[in-house]
Amino acid sequence: MRKTYLVAVGLLLVLLANTAAWAEDRHTGYYYPEHGEVEVYEARAGTLPQADRALRIGFVTGITNQNMNNPYPPQAVIFAKGDHAEKLIIVALVDGRIDTLYRARAEFANMTAAARLLPAFQEMGVQDQFTFFDLAKMLGFEQITISNGRDFAHQVLIK
Repeated sequence: MRKTYLVAVGLLLVLLANTAAWAEDRHTGYYYPEHGEVEVYEARAGTLPQADRALRIGFVTGITNQNMNNPYPPQAVIFAKGDHAEKLIIVALVDGRIDTLYRARAEFANMTAAARLLPAFQEMGVQDQFTFFDLAKMLGFEQITISNGRDFAHQVLIK
């Protein structure tokens, strides 16, 4: 009985911590809707020693530049926010995209496939193990929020 009680209290504390993290996010209601889900990802990778604000902004700028050079308009935007650019935000620009948890996860799976092609992943021999979230951790991102820009948002806290 005591063990069950301790597990229940532990789960409650995790839920409250995740809710508090979401509530403290000043970008909620500005870049994405207030409601949404929060999950925690325990990264397999560590943060690179050279991971700083400039590196994270450079990463986002590179992706944005690549998206702007496609022969079609961008379907989503990606940008970094926070005092240290530690929050990665992805917002769809077209209706019907990234509007469910399953589509958000599919988008992350697509980003994982792209990340696994990076020379850094291949040189480290982790291209079949690391995910996009691990890449984000390596770059020093602490949180990723993905949204359809209307009524759906999903947030991943990277630990």
